[in-house]
Amino acid sequence: MCGRYAASRSPEDLAGIFDVEVGAPPVRAESGAGGREPEETLAPDYNVAPTKQVHAILDRPLKDADDRRPVRQLRRLTWGLVPSWAKSPEGAARMINARAETVHEKPSYRRAFAARRCILPADGYYEWVTGSQERELEVEGRKKRPRKQPYFVLPADGSVFAMAGLYEFWRDRTLPDDHPRAWWVTCSVITTEAETAPLAVAPDDGPGSLSAIHPRMPLMLTPDRWDAWLDPSRTDPEELRALLDPPPPGLMRAYPVSTAVSNVRNNGPELLKELEAPEEGTLF
Repeated sequence: MCGRYAASRSPEDLAGIFDVEVGAPPVRAESGAGGREPEETLAPDYNVAPTKQVHAILDRPLKDADDRRPVRQLRRLTWGLVPSWAKSPEGAARMINARAETVHEKPSYRRAFAARRCILPADGYYEWVTGSQERELEVEGRKKRPRKQPYFVLPADGSVFAMAGLYEFWRDRTLPDDHPRAWWVTCSVITTEAETAPLAVAPDDGPGSLSAIHPRMPLMLTPDRWDAWLDPSRTDPEELRALLDPPPPGLMRAYPVSTAVSNVRNNGPELLKELEAPEEGTLF
C-alpha cells in the first residue's frame, strides 16, 4: 500500500525533470465557471498523508485555449480520489490507493484509468514492517497489525520516485459555480505487488526485499513510460494495462527511520534521517 510519502522537490525542479510546460495553474475543471486564483506553491512535505494537497504531473488541454493539444502541467491535487458520480466526498480518505490488478474494472477508478492518469512525484514512501503471518492476514483483509518500525523506501540512485496515479473531477452541487470549492480535483496512487528481489541497498539489520516490508508498493514508473502513461489519447484498457508492469528489480533501497513519522503532525527533513538500527523490534 501507500499511506504516507515524502515530497520535497521544488516546482522548478519538477518542471525540469518532467518537461512541464505550465506550472501551478488554478485548480479547476474545464466545465467550471470562474475557478480559483493561482495558489501558493506547496512547501516541501516530509510526511504527506491522505487528504493533503500534493503535486501531480498530467497532460491535459488548457482551459479555454484554442489549441486543444494536451499540455504537460504541474497541478495541485488532493490525495484521496472522489469519483465524479459520488454524492459526497466523504469516502476520499479511503480511496488513496488503486490496485494495478483491478484498476481497469473497478467502478471508482476505471474511467480515470482510461482518461485521467497522472504522475505523483515523491522522494520515496514510508512503510511499516509487520510479521509474515500478520501480512498474510492483512492481504486477506482479516487483520490490521499496529504499525511498528517505519522504513523509508526510495530509488537507490536518488532520482525522483514517479508514482503512477489517477485523478478525477468532482462537482459539489450544493455550491454555486463561482465558489472556490465548487470543483474538487482528487487523486489516487496505483499500487502493485512488492518486489521479492533483493534491494539494491538493504539495511544491515532488517528486511532484504520490499516484499519483506509489506506485500504492496506504489507502482513506480521509469522515465521511458512517462509519456505513454500521461498521454490522454491512449484509452484502450488492455494497452494501458501493459504500462502497469512493475519496474525492473534492484532499483530501490530501504532504511529504518524514526518512529516520529508515525505521527502525521511531525514534518521535517529529520524524518528522512537513516537510523543505524531500528528503534523497535522488526521480527527479523
